[in-house]
Amino acid sequence: MALVKYNNNSISAITDIASSMKGAMTLIKTVTASDGDATISFVDGTSDVVLDSTYPIYLFKFINVHPETNSVRFSFQGNAAAGSGYNETITSTSFRAYHNENDGDAELGYETGSDQAQGTAFQILDLSVVGNQNDECVSGDLWLFNPSSTTFVKHFIAQSVINGASDVIHVGHVAGYFNTTSAIDEIQFKMSSGDIDAGTFKLYGIKDS
Repeated sequence: MALVKYNNNSISAITDIASSMKGAMTLIKTVTASDGDATISFVDGTSDVVLDSTYPIYLFKFINVHPETNSVRFSFQGNAAAGSGYNETITSTSFRAYHNENDGDAELGYETGSDQAQGTAFQILDLSVVGNQNDECVSGDLWLFNPSSTTFVKHFIAQSVINGASDVIHVGHVAGYFNTTSAIDEIQFKMSSGDIDAGTFKLYGIKDS
């Protein structure tokens, strides 16, 4: 294995140490939800949001999202550039594992009620109802691949973990695609009913490898 040696000239040629140390993942926007937020939206070009060809991959993280209403579902949808409404066509698949706090029940299986076949509804992410007790919430991430493409469909992968409304831990896995060749430049999150009481949402851009 060859050794890389540096001398004074090579070190002095570095003009911006901060940019040289930047990793592949860049934080674009953080949104903190509060009681009364019906939706959380990330719209390209609005409020410092970047959701275009700048990055080939975007990562959304949702952290300790707590609903105002008990026994609701957490979901997302996209909007195509110059579109009207979050109602893009989605085909998706999903499965989950769960386990009760009392050790009374556990299961791993396909979640038929949470997938879509050319549907336009908001895509469920938590794969079970989340409760609104003080300690109940949902956390996870959503990966969106090349949303600015005007050639291919837009793939996404999500995973989530929730403290369910019946004291159950659920781990959900969802994958699918927006079946459109239009660019997707808006993403919105919401509960199936009621507002988002609390939670942190982060958007990252990931550079080419």
